[in-house]
Amino acid sequence: MASIWFCLLLVLFAQQCQGTTSSSTYLVGLGSYDITGPAADVNMMGYANMEQVASGVHFRLQARAFIVAEPGGKRVVFVNLDACMASQIVTIKLLERLKSRYGDLYTEQNVAISGIHTHAGPGGYLQYVVYIVTSLGFVRQSFDVIVNGIEQSIIQAHENLRPGTVFVNKGELDAGINRSPSAYLNNPTSERSRYKSNVDKEMTLLKFVDNEWGPVGAFNWFATHGTSMSRTNSLISGDNKGAAARFMEDWFKQKALDEVDIIYPEGLGTGRIDEGFPRRVSTIIPQLHNNVDELKQIASSFEASGGKRVTRSFSATRRLRSSFRQGNRPKFVSAFCQSNCGDVSPNVLGAFCTDTGLPCDFNHSTCGGKNELCYGRGPGYPDEFESTRIIGDRQFRKAADLFSTASEQIKGKIDYRHTYLDLSQLEVTLSSSDGSKSVVKTCPAAMGFSFAAGTTDGPGAFDFQQGDDKQGNAFWKLVRNLLKTPSKEQEDCHHPKPILLDTGEMKEPYDWAPSILPIQIIRLGQFVILSVPGEFTTMAGRRLRDAVRTVLISGSNGEFDKNVHIVIAGLTNSYSQYITTNEEYQIQRYEGASTLFGPHTLEAYIQEFKKLAAALVGGKSISSGPQPPDLLNKQISLLPGVILDSTPAGVKFGDVKIDVPVNSTFKAGEMVTATFWSGCPRNDLLTEGTFALVEVLHGTDTWAPAYDDDDFSLRFKWSRPKQLSPLSYATLEWRIPKTAASGVYRLRHFGASKSLLGSITHFTGASRAFVVM
Repeated sequence: MASIWFCLLLVLFAQQCQGTTSSSTYLVGLGSYDITGPAADVNMMGYANMEQVASGVHFRLQARAFIVAEPGGKRVVFVNLDACMASQIVTIKLLERLKSRYGDLYTEQNVAISGIHTHAGPGGYLQYVVYIVTSLGFVRQSFDVIVNGIEQSIIQAHENLRPGTVFVNKGELDAGINRSPSAYLNNPTSERSRYKSNVDKEMTLLKFVDNEWGPVGAFNWFATHGTSMSRTNSLISGDNKGAAARFMEDWFKQKALDEVDIIYPEGLGTGRIDEGFPRRVSTIIPQLHNNVDELKQIASSFEASGGKRVTRSFSATRRLRSSFRQGNRPKFVSAFCQSNCGDVSPNVLGAFCTDTGLPCDFNHSTCGGKNELCYGRGPGYPDEFESTRIIGDRQFRKAADLFSTASEQIKGKIDYRHTYLDLSQLEVTLSSSDGSKSVVKTCPAAMGFSFAAGTTDGPGAFDFQQGDDKQGNAFWKLVRNLLKTPSKEQEDCHHPKPILLDTGEMKEPYDWAPSILPIQIIRLGQFVILSVPGEFTTMAGRRLRDAVRTVLISGSNGEFDKNVHIVIAGLTNSYSQYITTNEEYQIQRYEGASTLFGPHTLEAYIQEFKKLAAALVGGKSISSGPQPPDLLNKQISLLPGVILDSTPAGVKFGDVKIDVPVNSTFKAGEMVTATFWSGCPRNDLLTEGTFALVEVLHGTDTWAPAYDDDDFSLRFKWSRPKQLSPLSYATLEWRIPKTAASGVYRLRHFGASKSLLGSITHFTGASRAFVVM
């Protein structure tokens, strides 16, 4: 009954939100699915810190997809991943699945898969050696959950295709600073003077409206790194962009109720933007109690439940999001996509030395010559969770504003072009100021010494430092040469980069780095997406957009004009690290040292994207180019499996180890914790389920889900007493939101244990009840 009531409210709200809709020539569909990987033992992808190993969940990761199609004509798919980046082998295997299911409807030509660049997701899902060293090789569990989640999100979007309309809007916000300003300053003064800032502050948003149901989603593109969570964080998290997506999806659900004048019990909140970030709400609104003595008496009658066996699906049925999947209405999907974030940090207070508190050295980001002491500070410093919330909230608020005011309708053709490039030896024609031309080449991939220095978001180790354009350290050259000594031709090609790792020429046990990479243009009317397999810096992205804009306008016979909207989708379809301007490359900070294919990498991309743009406006086909390798069968994994889970004698899985204090009463802002005997989270990822749940008492004996492990306020932490111990604990931490209703609550844990014979048993357990006032 509650689900029918909620769907009716959404229908009424949708009718009120259709003020900007008009006749449509598109079919629109959106979908999302859980891609949360192993929450234990697996190294996080992004910082390359061997000690950053997953041990719980901050909030879950999602794949979010949209499909826009011309009835009977072309269609495009864009998938946004709460992952560090796209992966070539993920793309290859996903496309194989789509071909098996849909034939040639979805191919490499019209499917884009993009990562948000969170540095708090499990690694091991890429195919090149250099990207999986810290995860001890390939992690099949990480790979499988991502491929499956992308496929399921596309299936949902495909099945949700219905007549609809798309709108575009854009606006500025502050959610990033340039972390390599000395490199940016090496760009020409005349070029820099065209821009107000050394980072791009513009967010561009697409609003998707179903002609019957009203708004069904929004995707936006904005450049800021997914590094609000630090290199020492061990909880799986979508970082600031993942947080923004959750805030926006929750806001829309609450807004749907508010717009039809539903009266909330005091304390549930209204979801208005000016009341802080929204919370997930149950479709069942509890009756509130204001008598604390009465609530304490009720709570005292509920002791810890003890561990119990359950079916695997029980966790998913208790997950709060499940209550929003009723009826025929598509769920609202909001994605915060990455753009040219290469030199953009969310740690907006700047970089400071941890020993002195003084700003770091401007040119090298060092403190007394050491990079290890230089860290960027987020707006919530020293609380990285608060910094994540603030930067996510800034993006959410701007997106909600753009969503609410979007009025420019997307009209025109759907089209796309895609090709592969061999960037290890691509000829690039350069034009000089006097009109003369010269031909240069890109280089096989290599990483410079400054790569090992890291960034102010996550500094490296030893005595490396950014801005090393000399010849590197003699000791580390010796170490490098044990792996592969770069040839003089390779060194000359990459000059002035001193080569630390000659990855493009390292082939054992298989390729260390990519050489063949995809580029892609997707067109939705006057909106154009440039899919790039790496991290463009601010100025590099500006040059690419300008070059493509010029081709589109000049070659389209008026089909495109100055109002064309062009966004860069970074880290898309594959991954090849950074792309700087030639001028930034000369400075050899981290981004320049990580520009794999030499000083002319950006010019190569611009040259080839101009060809794609010309083919797009000219209605011409383009060669598919050389195919990237499929290295799945060559992958090596050194990560040990789970052998056994156990508990002390007389203790069951799910039993409480440390309970909530007796007769406890808590207020908003306070933390409630309980620790349970558990099993390794790798036994079952509980995809579309939850490891943690906050339950609220309805009536006298009915417990309803209030918050799950996809909520920003609830954290699931997993640990062992010793590294190889079969014993393990799950600690649930709930920071009570301001919007939490007064009532009786308890914490519940779900998990799975593994026997010595390999069988998996699912279990649950609940804490004693407590009061929230």
